[in-house]
Amino acid sequence: MVGISESCNSGGKFVDHPLIRPRTMQSRVYQEAMLGQAVSKHLLCVLPTALGKTNIAIMLTAYRLKKYPKSKVMILAPTRPLVGQHYRTFKKFMSISGEDMEVLTGMVKPSERSDLYKHKRVIFATPQTIQKDLENSRLSLKEFSLLVADEAHHSVGRYAYPLVAKHYLEEAEHPRILGLTASPGGTGEKIKEICGNLGIDSVEIRTEDDDDVLPYIKEKDLEWIYVDLPESFLKIKVLIEGVYRKRIASLRKMGHINRRYASKKDLLSLQQSLSRSIKEGNKKAFGGITYTVQAIKLEHAQGLLETQGVNVLEKYWSKLRSETTRTARQLLSNKDVSSAMLLTQELVHSGSSHPKMAKLCSIVGEQLSKKPDSKVIIFANFRESVRQISSVLGKIDNARPVILVGQKEGLSQKEQMDVIHRYGEGEYNCLITTSIGEEGLDIPAMDLAIFYEPVPSEIRSIQRRGRVGRQKVGRVVVLITRNTRDEAYRWTAHNKERRMHRALHGMKNNKASPPKQQTIGNFRILSNMLHIEGNKCADKLYK
Repeated sequence: MVGISESCNSGGKFVDHPLIRPRTMQSRVYQEAMLGQAVSKHLLCVLPTALGKTNIAIMLTAYRLKKYPKSKVMILAPTRPLVGQHYRTFKKFMSISGEDMEVLTGMVKPSERSDLYKHKRVIFATPQTIQKDLENSRLSLKEFSLLVADEAHHSVGRYAYPLVAKHYLEEAEHPRILGLTASPGGTGEKIKEICGNLGIDSVEIRTEDDDDVLPYIKEKDLEWIYVDLPESFLKIKVLIEGVYRKRIASLRKMGHINRRYASKKDLLSLQQSLSRSIKEGNKKAFGGITYTVQAIKLEHAQGLLETQGVNVLEKYWSKLRSETTRTARQLLSNKDVSSAMLLTQELVHSGSSHPKMAKLCSIVGEQLSKKPDSKVIIFANFRESVRQISSVLGKIDNARPVILVGQKEGLSQKEQMDVIHRYGEGEYNCLITTSIGEEGLDIPAMDLAIFYEPVPSEIRSIQRRGRVGRQKVGRVVVLITRNTRDEAYRWTAHNKERRMHRALHGMKNNKASPPKQQTIGNFRILSNMLHIEGNKCADKLYK
């Protein structure tokens, strides 16, 4: 497998393997313990952010390529920036030629990908690209001895991971799957679903409370900062909420819902149900679906006002005004909706912004004043908010903002990689991003992360927080509008995360036969069994 070498000069321990560059990868017992499981099982590795999940994948890649010299390895990640990051990390640590590694995404022509699959040893790609090439017979997985699925919590529903894993297990001569995640989901059922979809045999879990992990945990200072909606915003909220309540009351009278309040999830589910009913010939459902769609639009508008501000709301009103559907026309003709739109326009023209914006500028300005070389990352759910934040921060002394958004939102893959590189090099010091920046990005010296709004997903909350405190103490600030859905989302994510931790601890404690904690001595035995080459320092260590 891999050995452990000891630096003769410093006394530090490093991973020792002919396919890993000497004295580049620090040896950590918990990583090697997980590797010890992964060599013989399809494994889901659950490890907190910034603790080196990629290193486990690199060590397993080295082991599989040494054991099966003519085989190949596939490294998958959900976003192109993350795929590119893995490619650079593997090149940094692995001693195989860079010409044997290749990044393959939708930007590479299908005919070229088909040829590259045949000649490269380690492929880095998004699962969507692999799925398309499998469906079009451009790729055979027969020679791949390892499939790594990073951010494995995506392995649910119609995402590409399950289909790719199914093809892989059916085609590969020597299959081995490694799933990596810091946040598998809030319930044991969700974790079991991920395992089933990836063909996982076993789950190996570390939490921040484990003894072998504790020395590497960096503290995060978490702050929740509240703001209040101004009176001008509340006037718009009252108008939107009044129309929304009337639509919900109408749906109650029709018997479609039985509560005075319906969540967005409830309304979307009702919309699907009524749409099916209409397709089946039920004309009475038309009235219900009209009110449902209008309620969904009003709920969304109110959410934008509460959490983002009038500029983002005005963009939505503008989009609504351009719609030609009967449902939209009816909504626009409502007196209170028209009044809400007019008030929104007036506030935009007067230069009003959400109180979060002033608070965010104050926090960033203070951070850069105290520590001018700080790196800041700001998460916002909406592209328009990202642009507005970038524009405002550009007026702050020492702030050098840059935007990172997805390809659909305006940045090509090349531009995304360029932004991340220039930010990492210090050309920019404030990265403002949508969800594309939440997963996996490893920018070591991050000082401050700001959530422009809480998110109700425990997975996204964990991923966002994981961008700071990777090599030193980090600060996380969450901006919350009092008495709005921001507060509900904060506690929703909090409760889901607690359930996830309980589920993980339960799985750790209820293992039928827990694997023995691996030590350097254990690895000596494994090394002998698996024919590992060591160096003189390693021999000295094992004597």
